[in-house]
Amino acid sequence: MCAKSTQNRDWVAILDLGSQYTHLIARRVRELGVYSEIVDYRIKPKELLLRAPKAIILSGGPASLTSSNSPVIPAGIFKLGIPVLGICYGAQLMAKLMKGRVVKAKAREYGKTQLFVKSNMSLFKGLKSRQIVWMSHGDKISRLPRGFSNLASTRNSSIAAMENREQGLYGLQFHPEVVHTPKGKKMLKNFIVDIAGCRPSWSIKSFIDESIKEIRRTVGKEKVLCALSGGVDSSVLAMLLHKAVGRKLFCIFIDNGLVRKDEPRTVVKRFRNNYRVNLKAVNSEKIFLKALRGVTDPEKKRKIIGRLFIRVFEKEAKKLGKIKFLAQGTLYPDVIESRSALGGPSATIKTHHNVGGLPKRLNFKLIEPLKYLFKDEVRILGKKLGLPDEVVLRQPFPGPGLAVRVIGAVTKDSLDVLRQADWILTEEMKKSGLYTKLWQSFCVFLPVKTVGVMGDERTYENVVAIRAVTSLDAMTANWAKLPYQILERISNRIINEVKGVNRVVYDISSKPPSTIEWE
Repeated sequence: MCAKSTQNRDWVAILDLGSQYTHLIARRVRELGVYSEIVDYRIKPKELLLRAPKAIILSGGPASLTSSNSPVIPAGIFKLGIPVLGICYGAQLMAKLMKGRVVKAKAREYGKTQLFVKSNMSLFKGLKSRQIVWMSHGDKISRLPRGFSNLASTRNSSIAAMENREQGLYGLQFHPEVVHTPKGKKMLKNFIVDIAGCRPSWSIKSFIDESIKEIRRTVGKEKVLCALSGGVDSSVLAMLLHKAVGRKLFCIFIDNGLVRKDEPRTVVKRFRNNYRVNLKAVNSEKIFLKALRGVTDPEKKRKIIGRLFIRVFEKEAKKLGKIKFLAQGTLYPDVIESRSALGGPSATIKTHHNVGGLPKRLNFKLIEPLKYLFKDEVRILGKKLGLPDEVVLRQPFPGPGLAVRVIGAVTKDSLDVLRQADWILTEEMKKSGLYTKLWQSFCVFLPVKTVGVMGDERTYENVVAIRAVTSLDAMTANWAKLPYQILERISNRIINEVKGVNRVVYDISSKPPSTIEWE
């Protein structure tokens, strides 16, 4: 999906002002059957007008309008004749740019709050006069801009929602996109469908049809090279490409020594034997481990692996003849998390190897058909393309593989220990029926040794950490409250069956402030 694909349908532009919830706005809009795309807040009004969104949403953000370096959108955005909804910081920014007043609140308003609705029209059509909403702000709108009406208030915010119906401008001090605002989706629907008049015309089926046409148009008679790891993203990408270009697709599976147990055999059997995809399996374990020797910095690991992947692809591609295109399974969260490194308003968390690890001189033309999809959308896409649940419901696996689950320097021994421990964890999660209920569950190899006792003898061996989280899209996550009996069984199996481990610990950190992966 690219900018060109928005020209023939109603879509919503979300100007990203740095909120951790921006991705949720995009998801909620798509759940209404309307395509949405996150756009740089600095986009010029003329450029945005050319792309013809049916509605514009200004996200929240961590900045304060009372400081001098807060992000500001061009004021011309409000003069395009396109309905605009500001959320939290976006609403405050709208108020300030339209000559209202924003001040620092005496007390920060955070968490669930009762909203008192003054008008059950427009944004609150069909809703009761009292609503529970989620607040997260330290500034507040103290004076409405001329022509605006006050729609709602809370005990701490006299102006919690506003509108200028004549100009099509609306603002909410709270976050309607989060689940903590129970009727938030209805409020968004009121704006997107009723006020902006967007027609629900986007679905995964329409995405498939348009993507196949776009891929065929882009590729023409050329060949496409695809990195196939066996995970959800690359598997869905390969099937979409196979459906679009057939035998012009050439997949390469790189066994870099950083993959899960039995991964090479499983991938070859599934795609080469079952789906008849052109697939070449390459064993490059020694090359990758040599390049990673002694490297402890996570970002360096990612970039080394990303660059080496491309290098190996280039080498293998020469053996296949002239190949013009390289396809990658980059998803929307990868793009969002990497945007800050390119000058966006959000704080850098980590770079995704598909985005941050590409060398400057790329010998392929890059195509990324999935780059505007969230993970749950990719799973639905895979199901529509005929992939089994074993693949579609598989938990996410990092692009750099087990290298970022071995904390510190990567060695073959540490990888082998981690691989076996992770296999046991996955096996037990599936037996318990919890595997598909979790976003991720995996093991981490720690660079420490501890004293233990086995068979009346003292041991001094490795520690493995278990990480299990629940999430919708990996942008936020909660640690999973696994039953003690299951944790006990996993711990006993790892210590008894994996040589070199005498201690297992459980990670009880959520995101934020922690990330899901340890590196």
